[in-house]
Amino acid sequence: MVENVRSIYSSSNGDRWVLVNDPESGQSLVRHEPNRSSGGKAVEIEVDDFILRDGESPQGIALRALLNR
Repeated sequence: MVENVRSIYSSSNGDRWVLVNDPESGQSLVRHEPNRSSGGKAVEIEVDDFILRDGESPQGIALRALLNR
């Protein structure tokens, strides 16, 4: 079960990134929810890995601002 979902960024094509917290593990994850027309599945990645991979993208900058990093 995932709780405490916080919006990070929504792109103009409908993709969304949200910060989720898993109360069982205590882990924070970034979930990418692709737009419906792409047919893709939501993917979750650890926050530190996301910042390393996408830290300079609009969604990465928004996450860093949210986390004050």
